[in-house]
This record gives sequence, C-alpha cells and structure tokens, in this order.
Amino acid sequence: MSLTLRRGTPADTAVIAEFNCRLAQETEGRALDDAVLSAGVAAVLADPSRGLYFVAERDGAVVGQLMITTEWSDWRNGWIWWIQSVYVQHDARRQGVFRALYQHVEAAARADAHVVGLRLYVEHDNHAAQQTYLGLGMERTGYLVLERCPL
Repeated sequence: MSLTLRRGTPADTAVIAEFNCRLAQETEGRALDDAVLSAGVAAVLADPSRGLYFVAERDGAVVGQLMITTEWSDWRNGWIWWIQSVYVQHDARRQGVFRALYQHVEAAARADAHVVGLRLYVEHDNHAAQQTYLGLGMERTGYLVLERCPL
C-alpha cells in the first residue's frame, strides 16, 4: 500500500489531536488537556505562521504526522525547521511512514534557499527514535534543551 503525503488541513484537527495525545502518553506518560490540545492544533492548522503539519495517509486514513515550526538563525542568516509532534500509528510503524514524511520535509527544505537546517528533539530514553533519526542522516549536537514551562 502506498502512502500519500500532504499538508494537514483543518479537517485533520481531530486525528492530529488524538495522535498528539497518544504521543504525550507514550513518550512522557503525560495526559494532555483535550480542549487545550484541540485548540492548539486548530490554531496551527488555521495559521501557517505558527507551524505546518504534514500527514501520511494510507487508504484514505491518516497513519502518521509531523509538525514543522521555524526558528530564525542570525548566525546562519536563515530558517531552521524544527520537526515536532512526530507520531506514527502502532500498526503502521517500521513500514517507512516516518521516513517518507521526513524525506518529504527534507526535500521541501532543500528547495527553499532560506532554510539552512532541520532540527528536532527526542526524549533521552527513546533509543528507537534516536536510531531512526540518526539513520536518516541527522547528527547529535552539543546542545542541551532546557525549558521553563508552564510560565
């Protein structure tokens, strides 16, 4: 079965929110507030300046997703695209869904002269995901991500 890759649309709000709930539970053991999450996903899908969702469909059903947010790099005079909210349904894992999404995004980034790099963050203990990302050519950095959330 082949995959169809496309930009997320407002019609995808429910499935993307559901996948994000699963993602938070699986990776961090966190339960997200459904109303806040749905509103956040809807906000991204309504305003591309907040981010872009890409989805992978198989037989008309969404089986995977990722979101791109942007960061301006003054050091590089260009945009860095951050890959976030990566999720692939359990029964679609290890079938090239994330690889296809990643390659789609990487090709779009390479085609845009203003994009200078791709980044993502991954949980320290998520070794399977780390191996996937490294296998796609991503490299470990010397950075440690810190946060103060919520404010």
